Amino acid sequence: MLGHIESYDEAYQTGIVKSENDYYEFHLNQWTSEAPPSEGDDVEFTHEEGIITEINLVGAYLAENQPVKSRALAAFLGIAFGAIGLQRFYLGYYVIGVLQIVVTLLTGGFGVMWGFVEGVLIYAGHMDRDAKGRHLK
Repeated sequence: MLGHIESYDEAYQTGIVKSENDYYEFHLNQWTSEAPPSEGDDVEFTHEEGIITEINLVGAYLAENQPVKSRALAAFLGIAFGAIGLQRFYLGYYVIGVLQIVVTLLTGGFGVMWGFVEGVLIYAGHMDRDAKGRHLK
């Protein structure tokens, strides 16, 4: 069955899984994944008479996020077009991108420095993730 960890108490090593409208209790002994359980994880489990016998993370949590966005392109967008926040839009930070446009307009163009500095930080590797938490390639 597929479920969702509603709660997990690390001290007692027990948790609650919700599947559809049913709740199941599990203990760390039934956990088969290398990564520890945490609230919000999607899991696959087997049970007998309402008692979980084996529980594991669903595959999406096991694979590492692969880089999708280019560090060089993000740095170029920041250095060349930072006044309008293009590097932020490219990386998926839409609200901050709009905020950069507003700051540039309100400061008579001095907001350009914000984007330029971010472009340099991206190039240097100090800003190294997109909005979904994936590393830049």
